[in-house]
Amino acid sequence: MTSPSNSSKPTLCVLSLLTPRVPLSSTPDKDIIDISDHQVTFRYTDSQTNQSVTRSLPTNQFLILILQHVLPKGLQRVRDYGLLHGSAKRKRHRIQRLLFHMAHQTLPAEATPAQHTTRCCPTCGERLMVCVGVIRPR
Repeated sequence: MTSPSNSSKPTLCVLSLLTPRVPLSSTPDKDIIDISDHQVTFRYTDSQTNQSVTRSLPTNQFLILILQHVLPKGLQRVRDYGLLHGSAKRKRHRIQRLLFHMAHQTLPAEATPAQHTTRCCPTCGERLMVCVGVIRPR
């Protein structure tokens, strides 16, 4: 078994392979500030405040956080295609505007369902007979 100081070097090698594909910044080698015995200190940009924040986590929690963003081999991110692709922003906004305007339009009144024709019974004269179909002779 290796000592904690020796085990941080292989961890750094693994992280250097993973971080280009994960949501640290465009320069991931500068985002990992320090790797000590069982702690990783890194910098990230907070999406709500858009400010750079420094955070320290235990190594195993940091790896779990990073590996959540790594796709299995052979899978492609869905947002790289179709309406989720970055270049389709104008199309998405146009569709949103159309849907917004359609939501505020009044719908046409629903047509009343066709009523069955009632006929008088030839035997008793009651008007309870409903024509549901016509049988044609063969």
